[in-house]
Amino acid sequence: MAKNTDDLRQGRRQQAVVDAFDRRILAALAADSSQSYARLGEAVGLSAPAVHERVRRLRQSGTIKGVHAALDGAALGKPLLAFVHVEAAGWGKSERLMQVLQFPEVEEMHSVAGDASVLFKVRTASPQALEAFLAQIHAVPGVTGTRSYIALSTYLERPVQAGVTDSWPDMPLPE
Repeated sequence: MAKNTDDLRQGRRQQAVVDAFDRRILAALAADSSQSYARLGEAVGLSAPAVHERVRRLRQSGTIKGVHAALDGAALGKPLLAFVHVEAAGWGKSERLMQVLQFPEVEEMHSVAGDASVLFKVRTASPQALEAFLAQIHAVPGVTGTRSYIALSTYLERPVQAGVTDSWPDMPLPE
């Protein structure tokens, strides 16, 4: 019998109301999370204690999930970035497939709509290491195929942004 894996994703806390000051604080923290509350306050036009209280509230609500160092894959010996679409019989998310998350090469795993069930973002040392990862995926019962997309260049890689586009342009971007 398949084990229920829905509890692997942490339950959401109550959504905090995020105002313009919060968004400016979040944008500044996303750019440099090592800033002091005083420096953040100067950047957003609030006192250090007010920023501290807002950051505390944003952490408590789960809006700020953590503080992380941005690591360079190539410098760590993992220059090959790939996106792996997994096709599976049924929904695809299984206990065995979830075990693949133990490999440090797996950066992200998403359940997706479309012709694939699951999408992995992986960073490996070489094409041979990617092949070994794919062998692990293909050994999972129910997996019927994969499609891998290898990134040749990365033009933008960033975390979630605090800003929101309030109105999209009526016309496409200029050529």
